[in-house]
Amino acid sequence: MAEFDLLVIGGGSAGLSAAKRAAHHGAKVAIAEPSCLGGTCAARGCIPKKLMVYASNFSQYFEDAVAYGWSQPQSQFNWQRLITAVNQEIQRLDQLHLESLNKANITLFRHKAVFVDPQTVQVGNQKITANCILIAVGGKAIKPDIPGREFAIVSDQMFHLPEQPQHFAIVGGGYIGVEFAGILQGLGSQVTQIVREEQILDRFDDLIRAGVQKGMTQHGVQFLMNTEVERIEKNSAGLQLFLSNGDPMTVDTLLLATGRSPNLDDLHLENAGVELAGKAIAVNDDNQTNQAHIYAVGDCIHRVQLTPVAIAQGRAFADTVFGNSPHRVTYDHIPSSVFGKPQAAFVGLTEATAREQFGADQIAIYCTKFTPLFHNLTGREENVAMKLVVDRQSDRLLGVHMVGEPAAEIIQMAAIALTAGLTHQQFNATMPLHPTTAEEMTTLHLNEMPAEPVQPCWMCN
Repeated sequence: MAEFDLLVIGGGSAGLSAAKRAAHHGAKVAIAEPSCLGGTCAARGCIPKKLMVYASNFSQYFEDAVAYGWSQPQSQFNWQRLITAVNQEIQRLDQLHLESLNKANITLFRHKAVFVDPQTVQVGNQKITANCILIAVGGKAIKPDIPGREFAIVSDQMFHLPEQPQHFAIVGGGYIGVEFAGILQGLGSQVTQIVREEQILDRFDDLIRAGVQKGMTQHGVQFLMNTEVERIEKNSAGLQLFLSNGDPMTVDTLLLATGRSPNLDDLHLENAGVELAGKAIAVNDDNQTNQAHIYAVGDCIHRVQLTPVAIAQGRAFADTVFGNSPHRVTYDHIPSSVFGKPQAAFVGLTEATAREQFGADQIAIYCTKFTPLFHNLTGREENVAMKLVVDRQSDRLLGVHMVGEPAAEIIQMAAIALTAGLTHQQFNATMPLHPTTAEEMTTLHLNEMPAEPVQPCWMCN
């Protein structure tokens, strides 16, 4: 007889949500997690990174305060104090997760799990059997095949650097690279971002791609576009980067932010007969693998790699298997953000995707660009840009995109509108709340773009 109804391999967002929901349904549950509870989000990603974003904003706040009548504050940033505080918060969250597992009578094994056979998992020094096994091991940062890559770091290590980099370089133009570029620039480091494409933030709307890059350049981040690092050498001056374009560059820290991969090393899925789809675990719409009693959720499968999605997958699995309430995760209208300088966020289709799917003559684009009220006194060139993508035939909102503060908070509410299937007319009929940035969303009917896309985007020039 199996020891547990459910064994969850991985104590990240997906695993914790599944374990707690299954326990709520009466299942006897165990989790195997050798590291901090909460996974990438709580320990190596979303939460500590956002705390560092907050820290990096103060340098601008101090300057802006003068325009509002405050005397210039005498302040000095302490990297070690910030890193200590961030890691203390990580430990606090780990303890909170542990307490919630204890309260739910969920057994926690602080060991790595390895499959022995389809029904048996080696956890530390003991073998455990379970009627159902959920794989929720998440993903890991990967390094590209660059000679000398051992001298570079990945995003996990950013929260443990003993000293603040003076000249910080990043390889990669995705949201992780953009966010750390903004963080280090705001904290006072010299920052260079090296991107092999012509623009940052691939798969984002052109409004966001151009707007964020322009804003970060204005803040002092140097971009080397259409450029690759060909090799890395370490010398007494630091790390020397040999580039495909231009002269070598010397920096003291290099972050490789070029992607993530499912964290399946040493799990020995072959012993369980679990099939892969490329580098990820293959699952059906119910997150079930080819082994009927083994499921997988989160960043180790080929779905959207975001914390709320992983949590939803974990809960849907538990409700379906243990709660007699089968349902599936819907992957439409998932909002996403990038906490750069400026911040940006979106939900729904990009303009290019909408034109491709519906036809250029069937899409209406409404845009605006303006200086937010806060900067009327500071004099900064900090703009907000917004875009609505609308289906002309139904008037339904297909996408909402925004650059500038507070994009993430506003787009979260816009996601409700898209999920509910609201129309552009319903947006226009909403009474605005004045004076706010968000009210501009209700007046975009006055700013329709031409039927054909304009390149480059007029709002970002």
